[in-house]
Amino acid sequence: MLELVDVTKVYKGGKRAVDNLTLRLESGMVGLLGPNGAGKSSLMRIAATVTRPTSGTVRFHGEDVVARPNTLRRALGYLPQDFGVYPNLTSREFLRYMAAAKGVSARTARARIDELLELVNLTEAVKRPLGKYSGGMLRRVGIAQVLLADPQVIIVDEPTAGLDPEERVRFRNLLSDLAADKVVLLSTHIVSDVESVASDIAVLAGGRLQRRGSPEDLLRSVTGQVWEVLVDPSSVPAVQAQYIVSRLVRTAEGVRIRLLSNEQPYEGAAPLTPDLEDAYLGIIRSAEGGRPAQGFGGRTLRAGAV
Repeated sequence: MLELVDVTKVYKGGKRAVDNLTLRLESGMVGLLGPNGAGKSSLMRIAATVTRPTSGTVRFHGEDVVARPNTLRRALGYLPQDFGVYPNLTSREFLRYMAAAKGVSARTARARIDELLELVNLTEAVKRPLGKYSGGMLRRVGIAQVLLADPQVIIVDEPTAGLDPEERVRFRNLLSDLAADKVVLLSTHIVSDVESVASDIAVLAGGRLQRRGSPEDLLRSVTGQVWEVLVDPSSVPAVQAQYIVSRLVRTAEGVRIRLLSNEQPYEGAAPLTPDLEDAYLGIIRSAEGGRPAQGFGGRTLRAGAV
């Protein structure tokens, strides 16, 4: 078990990036969702022992890793949001270097590296220096180095940045398989990165844990609050000013808007089954002090009026 208890991180100037947050993690995947600036990366760096909390404790199997970080570091695979490499090394050379740094024997590393390069689809590029890799390819090298020492705890911060859709699916499935017997913490602001693989989702905003639960729990929070309307393009700004809008689709008939409201926003609005993005946006907006509006600025607007 990895536990962060009453963790706070305050940077110079008084910025409070993480605010009295408690998060307990056991085997399985937790998807940490939050907008940019929510405090996700600060929290991940604390969990990975890269930085110390201003206050609070971090425990791994009950041991205080703020005081004794090596206990967790030996069992950790960590991919930060900004992952640096040596541009003159090939991927194989870089992974050998990382394996040595992690204490993996040269014999074990040789077999493990070949297996991982195939896993992240880089076998055809092993002779090219990393300085000539694309951003997505470098991200795959980062994913490979996370898995070098067969870690018990995997912490990955925005891991799918720069990956194409096929690679993102591949990586999500890989993490899902690994989570069967490991602690996996996946941080992202992309809902699709967690909705298909995480049975436990934590939503972070303003440095605080706003909600945690299964996807079904989060969906229940917006049941009966999702609607679709068809409006004239000129009405779109007014709708956006009044409601949480999760989707806009322009059609020949007008603009179809998916929005959140605690009651039917106006006559003719059609109810929809909520998805995880609806729930996420509702939680974030509530954390920011805004809630789905009641009505439409005091006037009646017919859905479909264009």
